[in-house]
Amino acid sequence: MSDTIPRDFIRQIIHDDLESGKHPEIVTRFPPEPNGYLHIGHVMSICLNFGVASETGGRTYLRFDDTNPGKEDEEFVHAIKEDVSWLGFNWGDRLTHASDYFERIHDVAVSLIEADLAYVDSLSADEIRTYRGTLTEPGRNSPFRIRSVEENLDLFRRMRAGEFANGEHVLRAKIDMAAPNINLRDPALYRIRHELHQITGDAWCIYPMYDFAHTLSDAFEGITHSLCTLEFEDHRPLYDWILDRLQPPERPRQIEFSRLNLAYTLTSKRKLNELVNEGIVSGWTDPRMPTIAGMRRRGYPAAALRDFVSRAGVTKKDKLIEMGMLENCVRESLGDTAPRRMAVLDPLKVVISNYPGGQVEMLPAMNHPNQPEMGMREVPFSSELWIERDDFMIDPPRKFFRLKPGGEVRLRSAYIIRCDEVIQDASGRVTELRCSYDADTRSGTGSSDRKVKGTIHWVSAAHALDASVRLYDRLFSVANPNKAQDFHEVLNPASLETRAAKLEPGLAGLAAGEAVQFERLGYFCPDPSDDKADARVFNRIVTLRDSWAKIEQQALQSET
Repeated sequence: MSDTIPRDFIRQIIHDDLESGKHPEIVTRFPPEPNGYLHIGHVMSICLNFGVASETGGRTYLRFDDTNPGKEDEEFVHAIKEDVSWLGFNWGDRLTHASDYFERIHDVAVSLIEADLAYVDSLSADEIRTYRGTLTEPGRNSPFRIRSVEENLDLFRRMRAGEFANGEHVLRAKIDMAAPNINLRDPALYRIRHELHQITGDAWCIYPMYDFAHTLSDAFEGITHSLCTLEFEDHRPLYDWILDRLQPPERPRQIEFSRLNLAYTLTSKRKLNELVNEGIVSGWTDPRMPTIAGMRRRGYPAAALRDFVSRAGVTKKDKLIEMGMLENCVRESLGDTAPRRMAVLDPLKVVISNYPGGQVEMLPAMNHPNQPEMGMREVPFSSELWIERDDFMIDPPRKFFRLKPGGEVRLRSAYIIRCDEVIQDASGRVTELRCSYDADTRSGTGSSDRKVKGTIHWVSAAHALDASVRLYDRLFSVANPNKAQDFHEVLNPASLETRAAKLEPGLAGLAAGEAVQFERLGYFCPDPSDDKADARVFNRIVTLRDSWAKIEQQALQSET
């Protein structure tokens, strides 16, 4: 393992295991259930599992936990593979499924029955919960726990053959109903589900429970370190109990780390599914969603997500990470790579009265002020322009250095103009500015040393591209919507604003998802999911500055 890579507690364990010769190589797995899209929390797990293996020359399996066919879908399988690949990780020939091992898992279950370590229980689900006890009271043995090995084998065979209805029987491990850890109180290993499976079809009507299938799959694949989040810490004794009975040649070790919780988001698949099904968002890939697909559509670079989870760190302590940290990673990733362009999101017409009508100049503009190797472009300049409405004020405050009546401002890469006349409609709303330009102040010519304090962006009206620009913000108005009694009550009504914008013509050929900086406004990209060939729809990736910083810090302090 490289000494330049920060060594969190998991990497230290792995380093020690390699140094001691406990394992010849590191083998990890990322085991998503295909019942939804992956989200920001999964990025931590993906980067950790693939990362520690890659850093040590090991291997990582992408294994689908497809043990619950009623909630799984091929759409999710495809999305998960796309997400992991987009993040920069390659599973090679190590794409597996829990269903690949269904026969072997079944055989282990039979061997447990034969060893009188598992039995078929005929209690109902409600009765099983009642018999299980509580955190302060021990459970009680099921009356079916004393069934003979022969009867259990026969019943389990008939369960597999499809003789029984859903819920009529379950196979349970025979451990200890008085165990302090509820997960050891005869946990279910198999349940009956008469449902078609996306891979095995109707070959099975009994499916292994997650803990059983996951543990055995780890063993079958020779996983050395089974890395999972803290909610599985109480499941580790069951994980070890199963391995103790199986005695695999390479014994996996389960290690837990804290989940990555991001402020102003939800990562519960159930709640994300509600957002989708209720039409609160446009789907799993809505750019406001914390899904990897949503963030990719919004324009977040994969490198920014990897950087974010690296900064968040791998710990045992639960934490709520500021959204601002993620957005700063995005800004840093795009700052040196995104070319600059001009766009006006709230257009106000400017007519330059002393500029010849019909004349067009092509003015050179830098593609990036700090990256000269990115070259120059030409932008058209004419007598009618669009500027941002908030770059003009009739009665501005003292330190307002943009356009005002009688005031001057420089147009980026163009000329200094002066506001001579303000046109207003009957309601007093400004509809047009009449200005004059100073022909000796063209940018880059050095013909005039006259300076003004303000510089604004603009677009030639005759050459402007019409576009719809979506301004995305946090989906929730509170830092931790998980604490709300009803998350619907803390939705941010301003999470999406759509503007009819004017763009410089150089943005016409931009590829879907290709990031640019709209000067002075933020980072944007064409929406890759827009299905109208002639539509120009841009998503705001992130603002230039974090306007939420103080609010978020105060909110997080109140959480702690």
